[in-house]
Amino acid sequence: MSKHAPPLLGLARVIDAVNARFGQACAWLTLFLVLGTAVVVVLRYGFGIGATALQEAVLYAHALVFMGAAAWVLQRNGHVRVDIFYQRFSPRYQALVEVFGTLLFLLPVCLFLGWASWDYVSNSWATLEGSSESGGLKFVFVQKSIILVMVVCLTLQGLSEIIKAAYIVAGRLPAPEVKHG
Repeated sequence: MSKHAPPLLGLARVIDAVNARFGQACAWLTLFLVLGTAVVVVLRYGFGIGATALQEAVLYAHALVFMGAAAWVLQRNGHVRVDIFYQRFSPRYQALVEVFGTLLFLLPVCLFLGWASWDYVSNSWATLEGSSESGGLKFVFVQKSIILVMVVCLTLQGLSEIIKAAYIVAGRLPAPEVKHG
């Protein structure tokens, strides 16, 4: 392959880089999940003190860990799949399965999630929804937006996966080594 990647492959690499950085940042929130939860438990059961804002912050981080890192997990081929047959396919046939799976399943699900959650998120933004709990965080609308962030990141990652798979099918990109187990 030449020194400069074709424009579509370059776009796929940019999407991969952005989703990888965002996913890695979200993954680091697991440390906050553990520490924040421990502090909430110690305060509540050790000292009888409620920490509503911290408890809600842990919930926000939990949402980001799972929804924010979803595209990165897809990129790293880390989602659960039943690949009894897939693992025996040639790299080109695997790439075709990826293209059709993304077009028939991932992208329609992302579009549906975006459509179905748009009013939910926009209504929350319209009122700048805050926590209904005393001492809670005042930006529930931001937390709800994580759904749309996931939709955008997964959709872009799906497009990246289609681009890379199309190059593999065309024989212009070597198939990545896939390790099972």
